[in-house]
Amino acid sequence: MSAAVTTAGRATRDDTPPAAPSPRRTARRRGWGPTVFALPALVWYGLFMAGPVVAMFVISLNTWASLISPHEFTGLDNYRRMFDDPVFWDALRNTGVQLAVSIPLMIPLAFMLGYYLQLKPPGHRTLRVLCFTPGLLSLSAKAMIFMGMLAPEGGVNGLLDSLGLHGATTPWLADPATALASVILVDVWSGIGYTAVLFAARLASVPDAVYEAAAIDGAGHWRRMWQVAFPVCKGFVGVATMLQFLWTLFNSSATVLMLTKGGPGTSSTTLSYLMYQRAFLQQDVGYSQAVGVLLFALGLVGMVVIRRLIRQNY
Repeated sequence: MSAAVTTAGRATRDDTPPAAPSPRRTARRRGWGPTVFALPALVWYGLFMAGPVVAMFVISLNTWASLISPHEFTGLDNYRRMFDDPVFWDALRNTGVQLAVSIPLMIPLAFMLGYYLQLKPPGHRTLRVLCFTPGLLSLSAKAMIFMGMLAPEGGVNGLLDSLGLHGATTPWLADPATALASVILVDVWSGIGYTAVLFAARLASVPDAVYEAAAIDGAGHWRRMWQVAFPVCKGFVGVATMLQFLWTLFNSSATVLMLTKGGPGTSSTTLSYLMYQRAFLQQDVGYSQAVGVLLFALGLVGMVVIRRLIRQNY
């Protein structure tokens, strides 16, 4: 009898499942492995991504002629000089105009062109290549093309003269009224075709049955484009808008440098070009990094606003 009880008790103990490990121990075991494998990427990010951002903030608090010259900590003096500088306010206004014109103009036109390419009209392959070509050209090549077109004796004025519009001719890059518009024109021309090809690639993943169902319901191309295609790829539109916003905000200095050098006067000076000008031409690195901190803040705010305005509804 006692042997039977002992055997039954042993069986009961053997059938009992092992105790589950504590959540803390499981998390610790899972946490070390991914961290070790991600360590090289984290080191790379810390040195080459986060490091320059931190250095920008530090340099903006110093009077620094160049990175190899002595420097002196001056606190917020560079920011005070920046806000007291009328050139900074001109650059801020020009940057605002550039963003307010180029982004609302480029993204809708690129989306409409991408939708048209997705329909595969006759010669659509050649049209895709032509749209993508501006993205393959170097910035110096683009600048030379538009300098030839917008010169006083260039192609645009020659066309206006041939049409009898002599009063409309002007030195486009040397006229304060048209210099910034010329820079914006180059940015839009450079980005609209490239972005359209990306939109066409995204729209190609939408099943044809979706468009066919909308057509059966009586929707024309215009309604199918904006009420069917646009909501489907709205998230991608938001990504494209953020990328174009950041490119215009941070990288337009090269276009300004090659076409107008910020002139005439400050009529085409943008914040990114002002940062370049102060750092490399006027040897005022501390001031330039103060402008860079402001650009960094504007970039963050702009990305948040775009993400709020353009997001998927499903």
